[in-house]
Amino acid sequence: MHTIINAIINRSSKRAFLSKPVPKEIQEKILHAAAMSPSGANMQPWITYAISNEEVLKNIGDAIIQKMNSGIENDQFIQYYPLEWKSVYKKRRIETGIGLYSLMGVDRKDIETRTKMWHDNFRWFGAQTVFFVFTDKSMIDNAQGALIDCGAYMQSIMLAALEFGIDSCPQGSTTEFGKVVADVLDAPKNLALLYSVVIGYEDKEAKINTYRPKRAAISENVVFI
Repeated sequence: MHTIINAIINRSSKRAFLSKPVPKEIQEKILHAAAMSPSGANMQPWITYAISNEEVLKNIGDAIIQKMNSGIENDQFIQYYPLEWKSVYKKRRIETGIGLYSLMGVDRKDIETRTKMWHDNFRWFGAQTVFFVFTDKSMIDNAQGALIDCGAYMQSIMLAALEFGIDSCPQGSTTEFGKVVADVLDAPKNLALLYSVVIGYEDKEAKINTYRPKRAAISENVVFI
């Protein structure tokens, strides 16, 4: 059994899953635990679509890829990535991308393979279940607290999943096409998609699942007084 510290340190995002469904009762236990996450004034701003329907997931993925192929870079409710990347953050982003593609032996000029790897996000890396997390638009109208609270909810989902031997991958890629997801799901107009989390059983034979991006030393981002 994972201790909390071990779960936090050892969890990593997986990008290849077995074609094995996560039972609904386990999904419910994970989401029940995540619902205990703290939120300002106990707002509990998360609204989750837990989808294990193969056709629905395919339709979402097809719609996003079609949008991308049409030349549209994003169709989002919130701006996920910075509009201007600053020094250290840009460096970390580049190093992470280089590390992943180098591990898989993909040349930076191999656009076809790199595109396929990006599209794998929207094939859910072969997993059978994806949690799409929305919030009410009124919660993020000139306010950011709900984003912080839903971030805590995301972490709780991924850590709770480990209790059942289930791995995960949080997806900013779907944040960038949140309006497409909402349209396919015919979600109420008052909802905005924030992100998705793929959950499932890791393919332990997949080389890509060995990738672990480096973390900065706490001396770079912690001030002790």
